[in-house]
Amino acid sequence: MIKKGWKTVTNQISLLGEGPVWDERKNRIIWLDILAGKIHQYYPQTAEYRSIATGQYVGAVTLTENDKLLGALHHGFYEIDEKTGNKNFLVDPEVHLPDNRFNDGKCDPNGRFWAGTMHIPETEVTGNLYVLENDGTVSHKISDIGCSNGLAWNSAGDTLYYIDSPTRQVVAYDYSLETAEITNRRVVITIPEGGGFPDGMTIDAEDQLWVALWDGWKLIRVNPATGEVTDQIDLPVARITSAVFGGPDYGDLYITSAKVGLDDTQLKDQPLAGSLFVVENVGVKGRPAFRYRREN
Repeated sequence: MIKKGWKTVTNQISLLGEGPVWDERKNRIIWLDILAGKIHQYYPQTAEYRSIATGQYVGAVTLTENDKLLGALHHGFYEIDEKTGNKNFLVDPEVHLPDNRFNDGKCDPNGRFWAGTMHIPETEVTGNLYVLENDGTVSHKISDIGCSNGLAWNSAGDTLYYIDSPTRQVVAYDYSLETAEITNRRVVITIPEGGGFPDGMTIDAEDQLWVALWDGWKLIRVNPATGEVTDQIDLPVARITSAVFGGPDYGDLYITSAKVGLDDTQLKDQPLAGSLFVVENVGVKGRPAFRYRREN
């Protein structure tokens, strides 16, 4: 039985809340305000809140094996020093596309960092999906993306799930853990008109997908084998952006949201827009986040 009762985690409101990551080593939830360039951190056991200002759009962060943060920012990949906020530039695969920015990203089971881009004005389809390899080089995987978004791997590591939001589709690829090659693209589910746009995504220990619906007011649980929506969590805000399992046993479901683009009337009706929500003991568990592993 999926529990539906949510609560807000902090009073922090993001313009564009995104990219939640549970850090099991430090017992904290990390999430982003992409447009403010801010990395939020909250420690549920002590109710401590911290933040890091990156100085540019921050599309995604991932944990690393050496306990640093690795970010996909407006201008490429960076190592981020949590104590000072200093950034160590690594590589920018889109230096020739200044109107693009990174949007969402995650590590695969072999510790490679996948992250995709989008056109900032959203008037052109110029996004791409990249992989920051274990040796620090970048590989290009998919072109002509409208808004690169959710990523997830199944427990066997042989399937990648991916979202390009404007298509309204969640797709699957056969995945090679050894080479990171993706093949055999197929559609898992298409969100109908009026149902919102698929945004961020996570996967639970039963290999079921949890898909955030931008302008859909909910998070849906999808059986990727059938495309069936088997459950949902309704929320008090329209722009649901992503989710991740966390807590000591990965039984708490954290959900990000956004307020960007809402008019005064909508903001009045959605005072919690931009909040981080949690459903405690949701009824299913997740798995630890994969960490970036540098090998050279």
